[in-house]
Amino acid sequence: MATLLARLGRAAYRTRRLVTAIWVLVLAGVVAVLVTVGGQFDDQFTIPGSESQAALDRLSELQPAAAGVSAQIVFVAPEGATVAEPRFAAAIAQVVAEAADAPEVAAVADPFTSQSITPDGRAALATVEYTVQREGLAEGSLDALQETTQAAEDAGLEVAVGGGAFGTTGVEIGPTEFVGVAVAVLVLVLTFGSLLAAGMNLLTAIVGIGVGLGGLLGASSLISLSSTAPTLALMIGLAVGIDYALFILSRHRTQLAAGMDPEESVARATGTAGTAVVFAGLTVVIALSGLAVVGIPFLTVMGLAAAATVLVAVLVALTLLPALLGFAGRRLAPKPGSRAARREGALSAHERPGRSMGERWAGLVIRRPLLTVLVTVIGLGVLAIPAAQLQLALPDNGAAAEDAPQRRAYDLISETFGPGVNGPLVVLVDGLEPATAQQAAGQVAVTLGGTPTQTPGQFEGGLDDVAYAVPVALPEGTAALVTVIPESGPQEEATSDLVAALRALAPDLEAQTGAEVSVTGQTAVAIDVSDRLNDALLPFALVVVGLAVVLLLLVFRSILVPLKAAVGFLLSVGASFGAVVAVFQWGWLADVFGVPTTGPIISFMPVILMAVLFGLAMDYEVFLVSRMREEYVHGASPRQAVLGGARHASRVVVAAALIMFSVFASFVTIDDVIVKAIAFGLAVGILLDAFVVRMTLVPAVLALLGRSAWWLPRWLDRALPDLDVEGAKLGPAPTPDAPASRHPEPAVP
Repeated sequence: MATLLARLGRAAYRTRRLVTAIWVLVLAGVVAVLVTVGGQFDDQFTIPGSESQAALDRLSELQPAAAGVSAQIVFVAPEGATVAEPRFAAAIAQVVAEAADAPEVAAVADPFTSQSITPDGRAALATVEYTVQREGLAEGSLDALQETTQAAEDAGLEVAVGGGAFGTTGVEIGPTEFVGVAVAVLVLVLTFGSLLAAGMNLLTAIVGIGVGLGGLLGASSLISLSSTAPTLALMIGLAVGIDYALFILSRHRTQLAAGMDPEESVARATGTAGTAVVFAGLTVVIALSGLAVVGIPFLTVMGLAAAATVLVAVLVALTLLPALLGFAGRRLAPKPGSRAARREGALSAHERPGRSMGERWAGLVIRRPLLTVLVTVIGLGVLAIPAAQLQLALPDNGAAAEDAPQRRAYDLISETFGPGVNGPLVVLVDGLEPATAQQAAGQVAVTLGGTPTQTPGQFEGGLDDVAYAVPVALPEGTAALVTVIPESGPQEEATSDLVAALRALAPDLEAQTGAEVSVTGQTAVAIDVSDRLNDALLPFALVVVGLAVVLLLLVFRSILVPLKAAVGFLLSVGASFGAVVAVFQWGWLADVFGVPTTGPIISFMPVILMAVLFGLAMDYEVFLVSRMREEYVHGASPRQAVLGGARHASRVVVAAALIMFSVFASFVTIDDVIVKAIAFGLAVGILLDAFVVRMTLVPAVLALLGRSAWWLPRWLDRALPDLDVEGAKLGPAPTPDAPASRHPEPAVP
């Protein structure tokens, strides 16, 4: 592997003009496609193969309008008044009439006709049906609907517009999110002591993001792309793009400081540090691509989109970066006598002019390794305790910002009509003769809802957690609906239990009516998505951990090192889950992080967090431990190998972790609760994994294990391929007096 990558780096160095031109053309082509096609988003959650999705598709066939997106207008009269008073009733009627003429509106249900009025008469609810799904709404359609409420507001009513049509339609990236980039630049400058090196590192990351993210947005017209996917790809691609270039560039400058020929240095840096980059990137790509096994389209696209961006970052680091290093020549070498030159020169010559901060920390850690291991494991275990209470659900309008119109409507409906109105369930009664469909729906409504109420067509007093049920006829006549309003909110566990109870009762209802009975609606679909993701969490974790063990077994040719890495990964993931639950579910420090509301965690956050954090954790594991193994292979004792590896790699690992943390942390400021939760989990995970697990737990464990850490059975040693992560096959590094390359250094343009 090292030999192959060294050849690739040398070739990119020698043909730097051609390589750079190719990347410029690729970037220009991607931008041209993006400008021509544009980006389109689809935030609809579907779950193929589930009962709820099949019934929803069938409902779309029977009555397209019933399966379309809807909005809600809630009217609340002042204290002591009712909406039936003439001045309020007239204003509501005017709003209903104007809403019916709004763009793309199919129909509006008058609250007085549909009896959607609270028992005390203070609130009324009008339902607006659109002709298209949410992603198909034209720009301005929702604004036009909101403008129709002016008459009711002028009359003194409190009015709010919300519903499914006002769900997430995009994630806005503002200046705050680029604070992470500014911090990354500062860290790079401090790490390299060179503006040129820092700028080159950032430039390659930007090119990778431009190609990866631009290509993703350009392909959005061909695939269903959620609005969260590009943000996730940007966040991950920017972090790994900077880090991968950092690994290679830092090795290159260390070799230049020792007087190595620039071409030879580029080849060796690409062959050694580049191998770590390839394996680290490969783990991220495989883990993110593995999200496809869950079987949920939006999650598959999200994972593949982020994986593609990471793949581009790896290719940029292995080709474009060596080409740019060729243009820079020796100008990247630290200036003689500078602090950077003394540090890099000492590292390359294995001298010790003074112990680095990383080496001093490693020395402190391994002084009492058993105590370090116990304190670290117990501390991470305590942080992981809240994860035992993890609850999963898809976000709804209740998770929107408090000043958002859909959030105000959601809260008003919950207060006046009850939380279940925000998450109705739909029971589809299908496969009947036209003469019996409505009768069968009525029987189902009686069974589920109980006795008729004073409101015509409503039944209550049936199943637990059912507020009431309403039978609805469909034009086809062979099917009907029963709208079931729970007493609990759409994200509450009681609603999930109600869906399970309805499905358990379906065979009895089918025997009673002779119809096909299924439970659907957006609330049921969201519950099915969360259940499938929850069921996939443990198998996905086993696959990810198993992948880690296999890859690290190949890289380090050791049994215990991969097992130690897997355990450390599980500890950091558990602690990250615990932090997310404490903030987003329990509400600890919610105001500090701008969390609009507390409740269940976004259902796909755990698998994405595991996939991304796994790959990034392997970055640090491979880069840090490979330097320790390199020291051990060259004759150092186990403890000296730990100290030597820390001396060489800790500065780069700390810089990489700070860069990733700053990038992820800057995205916590985004209003979108999905991105906020993922960014927070990743920021905490990176912080814990890099500084607690890799920089503290790993040296302590290796010091405890001693030589047994690198033990591998002989039969397995013969069976495993030799990936040569340390670059031993490249031969000894040439001295300044005897450069390996026969070719003189090309003139620097």
